[in-house]
Parts: sequence; C-alpha cells; structure tokens
Amino acid sequence: MPLSFFDPVRRSFAFKCTLLVLGWVLLAIAALQVPAHQFWPAAFIGLSLPVALLLTGVLAVYWLLRNWRVALLPLLMLVLMWPHVQRGFALHPLYLVPADAAAGPGQKVQLLSANVRIFNVYAQLRDKDYASSRQLIKWIAEQPADVICLQEFYNEPRITRANQASKGAFQSVQRIGPDAHRYPFVSVTLRNAIDAEFGLAIFSRFPIVNQGTIRFGKLTQNHAMFADLRLPSGDTMRVYNAHLQSMSMEERDIVDSYSSKDGLKAKGVGLLRRFKRGLVARSRQVDQLIAHMSESRYPVLFCADLNDLPYSYTYDQLADHMQNAHATIGNGIGTTYNGRLPFLRIDQQFAGPQWTIEDFGVHYEIPYSDHFPLTGTYRLKTKTKE
Repeated sequence: MPLSFFDPVRRSFAFKCTLLVLGWVLLAIAALQVPAHQFWPAAFIGLSLPVALLLTGVLAVYWLLRNWRVALLPLLMLVLMWPHVQRGFALHPLYLVPADAAAGPGQKVQLLSANVRIFNVYAQLRDKDYASSRQLIKWIAEQPADVICLQEFYNEPRITRANQASKGAFQSVQRIGPDAHRYPFVSVTLRNAIDAEFGLAIFSRFPIVNQGTIRFGKLTQNHAMFADLRLPSGDTMRVYNAHLQSMSMEERDIVDSYSSKDGLKAKGVGLLRRFKRGLVARSRQVDQLIAHMSESRYPVLFCADLNDLPYSYTYDQLADHMQNAHATIGNGIGTTYNGRLPFLRIDQQFAGPQWTIEDFGVHYEIPYSDHFPLTGTYRLKTKTKE
C-alpha cells in the first residue's frame, strides 16, 4: 500500500493527539521513578498516569473503528504497560491458583492487616458504650488469620480508676493476642496519662524469634516494625508492618477545596504544602524500608497504610521488588479508604518472590474504622535457607 495512504492520517488532529497521549504515558511512568525528595513536582505527573492510560484505551477503540494499523500503537502501549493498568483497576475474573502451588509442600500463611484508627477511643469517634470499638476488636480477635498487622493501634493494659468507664473495652493486646492464642509484639510510640499505649502491632500464631522497630527519624505513629516468625514447616519468614507519613490533611478541607472556587482559594495553598511534605517524607521512608527488606534472609510479607496511591513513587518502588496482592489476583479498584474521598486504595499487602498469592480481599463489611481491613493468603514456593 503506498505511503501516501497514511498522509491524511499523519496530518489528522486525532493522530497528533494519539502521539501526545502515548508520550504522556511514557512521561508519567518515568515520573514514578523520581523520588519526591529530589524533585517533588514529578509526583503530580505520575498521578496523572491513570488518565493517560484511560485515554490510550479510548484512542485504541477510536482507531480500531477507523484504521486498524494506527490502532496498533495504543494497543501495543496498553500491552506493554498492562502491569500499570492493573495497579489502578485489576482484572483477574478467571484467576486460578497454580495447581503445583496450591498442592505444594510450602507453608500457607493468612495475613490480616488494618488501620484501626485507635479503635475509636477519642470522643469524636466513639459511640455509645464503645460499641464499634468492642465490635472491631472482637472481629479481629476472632479472625482465622495466622498473622495480624495493625496500624494506629491502641491498648489499655489494665483497668484503672482513670479508664474504668470503658470497662476494659480497650484491652486489645490481651484479646487479640493471648486470648486468641497469638504472640503479641507492640511497637509503642506513646503512653498517655492513663498508661495507654499507641503505636503499631503484630500478632502471630507462629512463635516470634526476632523483632524490631524501624524509626523514620523521631519515633512517631509514622514508623515501621518487623517480626521474624518460625513456621510449623521449620521455615522462618519476616513480616513488616508500616504506617507511612500521613498527609495531615482533614477530609473536609480536601472536599471543600474541590467543591468551589472559594474553597480552593481558602484551602488550596495549605493543602498543597502539606501534600508536598507528605510526598517528600514517604519517598525517604520507602527507600529506607526497601533497603532494610533487601537485607532480610527470610521470605518477606509486607503490609502498610502507605498513605499513597498506586501511581506514586512509594508504591512503584515496592512493586519493583515485590508482588502486590490486589494487582496480582484482585479485581476492580480495591478501594480501602472508608470515607468521603472515593476510590482511594492506600492500604496494601505485598509479598516477596518466594510466595504464591492464593487469595486476597477487602472486608467492606467491616465499617468501624476509616480504613477497611485486608486479608491475603500466601504460600511459600520453596523451603527457605536458614
């Protein structure tokens, strides 16, 4: 076919737009590799990737109806960038666990993770007789999970005159740990006037043979912890539990900022400043975590409230080294934030290459926190070396 046949296509506005969108996709993917502490504006380009990928899909359909040869360009881009598509909208309707993995000898581990929002202990969160607090703690304690990782954890070790009104509702370590036949490890960041504990927590039905806390500078709620667990198979695994830098932005302020021009003027600059601060902090924190995990002798499971989206440097660095449970076998967006801001998946579980991901889901039926709990099931592919 003569080249002149393509001249009208090359000169068309639609073709030029197609090239611009494909360039946008490549630029946004490159931007995900840039840490915010080096150049924070790149994060905004990375966050635009879902829009660029969606437009690529629209253009693929458009050209399929007009010129299939040109349609190969956006289709090829979608094929090459399919893992990035899966980050935002996973599609595995017919996923089956590989037969050799499901029937293999490797140890199976079920992991539950959740940001429990200090079990609603604060006055503005609690309800009558601490009903939601009791229900959430009871639900977690009764889950069959072998390992439980909790962020924004809260515990009252004993009933005293100062906290007797709660009637033991917040003795969470005892109820999720020993009462449910699990070993507890709590990384405490703060003890208040009534000796209550705030921090992160790991509970395990497997013995904890080693444990530690990872500080991101001063120890705050934003930190990480790890525990080495001895499995019944004789293997040892390492589980990480992390809560990365919060945005420190009120949901109401965010909603106000995009609801009206006045709201944007009043809230926009302050929100941008806090957004930048969070981006920079998390980029450093994830680099520190990946360096720590790379030194582990054992297969790693990682769960966290990342406070970041799948199209971010934080997520991208983790995905470069590990399998994301939702992106690997899940379906849909996988929203984990329980609030007015829609479609946010900021809570994650990742598994190292030694694991097969057998199952994963979000517990939308548990509404007691502003984050929905996650449960994943993993199986070791091979025996680990001690």
